[in-house]
Amino acid sequence: MSRTGTAEDKAGSGEPRRHRIGIAKIVVLSLGAGLAAAVLLPFIPWPTVDANFATAMVLLGFAIGWALLAALSVRLTDQPQRWAYAPALFMGVGAVLLLFLPDAVLGALDWVWPPALLVLVVWVFRRAKRDLRSRTRTWLLNPVLAVLVLFALGGAYEAIGRATEPSVAMRGELVDVGAYRLHLECTGTGAPTVILEPGGGASAATLGRIAPEVARHTTVCVYDRAGKGWSDAAQTPPDGAQTATDLHTLLERADVSGPYVLAGHSFGGLYVMRYAAQYPDEVAGMVLIDSTAANTNPVPPTDGSDSLLKHVSALMSATARLGLGRLLGGATAKEMASFIDEYAVAGRSASEAGELKSLDGKPLFVLTAEQGNSEGWMPHQDAMATLSTNSLHEVVPGATHQSLVDNPTHAAAVSQAIVDVVEAIRTGAPLATR
Repeated sequence: MSRTGTAEDKAGSGEPRRHRIGIAKIVVLSLGAGLAAAVLLPFIPWPTVDANFATAMVLLGFAIGWALLAALSVRLTDQPQRWAYAPALFMGVGAVLLLFLPDAVLGALDWVWPPALLVLVVWVFRRAKRDLRSRTRTWLLNPVLAVLVLFALGGAYEAIGRATEPSVAMRGELVDVGAYRLHLECTGTGAPTVILEPGGGASAATLGRIAPEVARHTTVCVYDRAGKGWSDAAQTPPDGAQTATDLHTLLERADVSGPYVLAGHSFGGLYVMRYAAQYPDEVAGMVLIDSTAANTNPVPPTDGSDSLLKHVSALMSATARLGLGRLLGGATAKEMASFIDEYAVAGRSASEAGELKSLDGKPLFVLTAEQGNSEGWMPHQDAMATLSTNSLHEVVPGATHQSLVDNPTHAAAVSQAIVDVVEAIRTGAPLATR
């Protein structure tokens, strides 16, 4: 006999016999609608688009699905699933809290929601086993509950991992650059001042082997771009031009005098090239550390795509609450969003860097990793060395793209190249003769 929740299933229950819809259709329709809402709601306009907003909208979408299951099953079937109001309420309240509570309070709740969700899943499983007399519970509802268990375990993993991390005090200062604050730390004395630009998705901490060595010879400053390290997040993905503007404002408001020696690793090379194109009088020399190559394509026009990208990055960064960022190297939701934002506008940043046509005779040192290069990488490195008539291009033996900043020997070669550029500026001697 079929057990799909027809009127015959309720014979003798005291309810009037009338045509009803099968419970399987209601479950599929309701949970499908909830999934669709969870995908679409994170893209609605909102003043602050971040991981909290994205998570709240996903929860609200699923809450709608559970509420539909409860309401439609009561109204249209002979198998009312009133228990579904419980997960709807749980997720709906969670969405409201994420939208309106401060981060400090939400941090405390990170210890509460994983066990609460596990308890809810167990309760839902038992109630559905009693009330949902359909194979739908086996092939649709149980997998959904299994996913919720994984979410709860991931949330617990993230909370425990964050609590057991060693505490690191911020050094330097946070400087207001208008829409947000950027972290800046300067050490050493003397001129010209060296500005270190980290690679794509990286914070100032990744240059910890280079800055102290350079500080023995001159002033050196490291900073975190928007959304990285100690810096605040930006509301729209900052491309190369915005990054250069941010750095200019940061140095001006922090009273860091120029002109500067700019040293950029990987994607950071794009940003220092853009800075030199945008503020040529503020650049005394440059070091490109296995830099990403600029291109001469025109800058794509800006339209509503930046807003879409921000919603996408917020949605993806929300997975940090489930421990995914920790599994990928300890990234927070803010850092994951910043990483996605940066690479989403990479083409535009490369085009903007390509607007630097020449450094004239300013000292330029190009360092390239010997190992792990893709086809065409070395010719691009050679081409970047032609930006100045006073340049050197050195391939660092045994170095890889990453080891140039985290291997002591290879990082020492980078530090020495920066010091060489500083000395060339001080003495006026051609870099090529050093």
